[in-house]
Amino acid sequence: MNEVELNIARGQESALEINKVIRSTYTLLSMTLFFSAVCAVATMVMQVGQGVGFMLFIGGFIMTFVVRATANSAKGLVAVFVFAGLMGGALGPIISVYLIAYANGSAIVAQALGGTALIFLSLSGYALTTRKNFNYVGGFLFIGMIVAIVAIIANLFLQIPALSLAISSVVILLMSGFILFDTSRLINGGERNYIIATIGLYLSVFNIFIHLLHLLGALTGRD
Repeated sequence: MNEVELNIARGQESALEINKVIRSTYTLLSMTLFFSAVCAVATMVMQVGQGVGFMLFIGGFIMTFVVRATANSAKGLVAVFVFAGLMGGALGPIISVYLIAYANGSAIVAQALGGTALIFLSLSGYALTTRKNFNYVGGFLFIGMIVAIVAIIANLFLQIPALSLAISSVVILLMSGFILFDTSRLINGGERNYIIATIGLYLSVFNIFIHLLHLLGALTGRD
């Protein structure tokens, strides 16, 4: 086999590996999102309060570090489902508030779910179809997240409704950018670990849903 044939063989092998990682990522993402939905329904049925929900969210945040530390072993799969379960459980009390406090709460939740699915499928599909490299937006997204986190912390004390809406809008835009960025890394071989890729996309979907709920609820108004 000459050098040209060897390079072609390596390219084909690399493409097969990338396609395998992409399939594994979207399969695992689907499974974790479904498991989160089940856990969200469970905490809603059990009428878990906001305090417990916040503790579950903190547990999910801590699990992100565990997932990344164990992503190269079988323990990573267990960790990512624990993470998804905690995050889903934390969603239950939040969704319950909208269902109880808003006259059209079920419609708001359904619209947020539909909007999240539309955003994710559109952006992920665009990145997969065009195979464009979005690595150049990584730095902007990182800086944007730092600014958003600072603004969120500041507004915990300021309690400015307009700022809260602006933050939610910015977070949705940032998470949309992360979907393009993370999908691009999968396509171009920048991320070969499907567990790490899954948790990145999961967090983008989770945050888009939460902030769409907030925006839709604010635009609708309570009873």
